[in-house]
Amino acid sequence: MFFVNSRAIIERDINNEIQIVIQIRNKPNEPLKIELPGGRIELFESIIQALRREVREETGLEITEIEGEDTKIDTTGINPEFEVECIKPFGAYQTIKGPIDSVGYYFRCKAEGELLKTGDETTEIRWINIKELSELIKSNPLQFSNVDRAGIIYYLKQVERT
Repeated sequence: MFFVNSRAIIERDINNEIQIVIQIRNKPNEPLKIELPGGRIELFESIIQALRREVREETGLEITEIEGEDTKIDTTGINPEFEVECIKPFGAYQTIKGPIDSVGYYFRCKAEGELLKTGDETTEIRWINIKELSELIKSNPLQFSNVDRAGIIYYLKQVERT
């Protein structure tokens, strides 16, 4: 089994404090874990379309801006039988051990709307400031989803540099 995922780091600035959206994954027969919005890209679905769809389904938010979207090139209209999308993500991941093999792309985003109380297999959807997020992952990294643990650590390292 092999999956490709599109994942969102949705940011907002409140009083010069960066916050991002996190949620609890609530899948049947799986442990509850903190994660970022996002999920599987459907067959021949655009990375960006998947990102927008997953964020809407899981959080209720509508993405208004995607960092790197201005780099997007696609071959739509050149050959109607074969089209490709190419874009610069914030980061990429690949599982190198575990029960499910996957690759995925993280995008920094801005969004608008009201957070859902529960979304598509998600609950406890909320904004969290970077300091609290950093403390949570340092105190107990295993409370985060296996995939997003690395993505969040990568994100925090990038934010600390700026």
